[in-house]
Amino acid sequence: MAAPPACADADPSPTSPPTARDPPGRQAEKSETACEDRSNAESLDRLLPPVGTGHSPRKRTTSQCKSEPPLLRTSKRTIYTAGRPPWYNEHGTQSKEAFAIGLGGGSASGKTTVARMIIEALDVPWVVLLSMDSFYKVLTEQQQEQAAHNNFNFDHPDAFDFDLIISTLKKLKQGKSVKVPVYDFTTHSRKRDWKTLYGANVIIFEGIMAFADKTLLELLDMKIFVDTDSDIRLVRRLRRDISERGRDIEGVIKQYNKFVKPSFDQYIQPTMRLADIVVPRGSGNTVAIDLIVQHVHSQLEERELSVRAALASAHQCHPLPQTLSVLKSTPQVRGMHTIIRDKETSRDEFIFYSKRLMRLLIEHALSFLPFQDCVVRTPQGQDYAGKCYAGKQITGVSILRAGETMEPALRAVCKDVRIGTILIQTNQLTGEPELHYLRLPKDISDDHVILMDCTVSTGAAAMMAVRVLLDHDVPEDKIFLLSLLMAEMGVHSVAYAFPRVRIITTAVDKRVNDLFRIIPGIGNFGDRYFGTDAVPDGSDEEEVAYTG
Repeated sequence: MAAPPACADADPSPTSPPTARDPPGRQAEKSETACEDRSNAESLDRLLPPVGTGHSPRKRTTSQCKSEPPLLRTSKRTIYTAGRPPWYNEHGTQSKEAFAIGLGGGSASGKTTVARMIIEALDVPWVVLLSMDSFYKVLTEQQQEQAAHNNFNFDHPDAFDFDLIISTLKKLKQGKSVKVPVYDFTTHSRKRDWKTLYGANVIIFEGIMAFADKTLLELLDMKIFVDTDSDIRLVRRLRRDISERGRDIEGVIKQYNKFVKPSFDQYIQPTMRLADIVVPRGSGNTVAIDLIVQHVHSQLEERELSVRAALASAHQCHPLPQTLSVLKSTPQVRGMHTIIRDKETSRDEFIFYSKRLMRLLIEHALSFLPFQDCVVRTPQGQDYAGKCYAGKQITGVSILRAGETMEPALRAVCKDVRIGTILIQTNQLTGEPELHYLRLPKDISDDHVILMDCTVSTGAAAMMAVRVLLDHDVPEDKIFLLSLLMAEMGVHSVAYAFPRVRIITTAVDKRVNDLFRIIPGIGNFGDRYFGTDAVPDGSDEEEVAYTG
């Protein structure tokens, strides 16, 4: 066989790569097929209408327009620089569900592109894109064989796991963390690792059957149908399936004529009448997208909450709750407090005595964990009736930045403890806490969680951190909030919203001033510990900038 034509930029992933067991002739056939499919995909590009020809780039017209995207991307993660405001009230419960947008339309109509344009124009970071393609059912061996020969109908309602879709969307609307399957279109199967989605103020759910189930329809607050010419959809599908999913052109056309087009006519096109908005020409219709974005912004504004002000005026005259445990104020403990509260204390001494208090605090907190009776045999051959931890695992979660200073003390007394982090900062314009970043261990819902922050004044940030843990299915009675110093206001706020959370501290100060600073207080703990400069007005509260 002659050598295959040169195809330097061919992507080997869509087709099976040659292996050591392939004879040379078979390797040449595979390489030639890859080049031909890539060439077919590239030639299909010329059949699509030009995008953006003769038009200047669309400018954002929404009031939330920003010059730079509100996020920082690294090689491993994305960190939002625009935080998520409270999605719950002073009672700790979600006041309004996340706003859910449904995007329906035929295969390759441009639903995902429209969704991404909406996300970009919204310019808010806490938007979740949920694709129906993730929810194809697991195929039987017979169905796998049919799919391999393009004889399985993936465009039929029965191909989707609607029960899983509905339960996932319900949890997202309730602010919960969810696990979403990852579907592999080359093998027609779900991958082993599922992805986690959390933190949705807006949910965009897109798929060909987005409007095919009555229960699913009731979960959608806005329904959009993307209407694109059938010839354009066919060309897009050919290009996508050849270049991204390793299919050949004959198989794609066969599947389109046998399944895709009939299913569109029977199941998808009739759902257009259920849509609130029909977007002709898909992503090319910028006017429709702008109108959608303006409506979503108005919905988000209605969902804005003022939590910190409500906390300052609520349930502050009640006695301290029974869930509060304060480390016994021995002369030693009071002496350490005297040192770290003294503004003249050097940074080295502040760190040293803070660490001593942290160790005592964590040892005290561990006494509230569940223990059960157990018997061990001593070296002398005698039985000893003792106690052992009755839970599965202990996880520490620090509220950055001050909370991370407590991590070494926790690691010192809890062997193999897992650590998570939550970054919460106060919006200087609104005064509200905002969630910027979180990293939690897997399966944290089974653990007892020690939530660490060095100071708590109003309790706004502590409440947000507890709410995050509850959204990840950590039981309320398995959460222990630890802090070196708390104000009575913060104690009341957390205990009122979450009456089963155990609150543990070394001291409680009575007052918080008009700037929500603890009085007499300990100063800005983070600045004193890390040796950073205090804020210009001489603020002594870590919570104002970091923990609330």
